[in-house]
Amino acid sequence: MAKTSSSTDVIDTAAPEAPSAGKGHATPTRKEREAANKKPLVPSDRKEAARSAKTQNQVQRERARVGMAAGEEKYLLARDKGVQRRFVRDYIDARWSVGEVIIPVMFGVILLTLVPNTSIQTYLMLVLYAFVLVAGIDIFLMGNRINKRLMAKYGSLDRGLRWYGAMRALQLRPMRLPKPQVKRGQFPS
Repeated sequence: MAKTSSSTDVIDTAAPEAPSAGKGHATPTRKEREAANKKPLVPSDRKEAARSAKTQNQVQRERARVGMAAGEEKYLLARDKGVQRRFVRDYIDARWSVGEVIIPVMFGVILLTLVPNTSIQTYLMLVLYAFVLVAGIDIFLMGNRINKRLMAKYGSLDRGLRWYGAMRALQLRPMRLPKPQVKRGQFPS
């Protein structure tokens, strides 16, 4: 199509409209859609369905285990969630505490109490009590430092943070869950 205006020819480059072709099939009825979405309550192959469900559950549990060990907030237990608890975990993991070695010391004392000498056993028990007392003092002082830092950083304290930190400080570092995310000496700011 050519249009003329005064002395120049202008060509219309608009594409011609294509005829409407439709969607090519009829709209399914509600009954047909519901029939297509129906799944049997009991699968035809129950053993295969059970195996499939078991495999899927194992994959989900493994993902949750890895996520919890990595400290992903989504997979943490309720006791481990929150920014203040993350701060406590990082603070505990960055320091060396006396409580970390309490389990190996107790195991050594138990083995040494098998020695039939009662004076050695008495001294070992005194050493063990002294060690527990030193660990308790260390945890008390650590709790005070954590509370001061949390108050300075967040302005308030969640409940149970001192106990949470104490329980983490009494565990061997490799046994802690979530796994330590900081190296020793790398204190949170």
